Amino acid sequence: MADKSAKKVTKNDIVDKVHVNTKIERKVLLEAFEGIIEEFKNALKDGATVELRGFGTLEPRLRKGREKARNPKTGEVLSVEPHYVAAFRAGQELKKALMEIPVEKK
Repeated sequence: MADKSAKKVTKNDIVDKVHVNTKIERKVLLEAFEGIIEEFKNALKDGATVELRGFGTLEPRLRKGREKARNPKTGEVLSVEPHYVAAFRAGQELKKALMEIPVEKK
């Protein structure tokens, strides 16, 4: 079930599952996973797009600045400079897999 009450999957959860399925040392898997994430960050910081065929694409996207923005916590009015964010676009295989999730009717 994919809703707000669904369990979150952490980096450690993923490493544990891969460890069980492959018998590769957990420490080695964790180092490799962290190394891959670091390379994603470096590529995005350099302005590159990260394409993971069958899964999706990560790309840096410029968000416009605002002269009048509001801090939702304090209500304070402030200005926000233009800045980059990481944007994700799902690939076809991921989209197809998500379409197969059954939807509960209310």
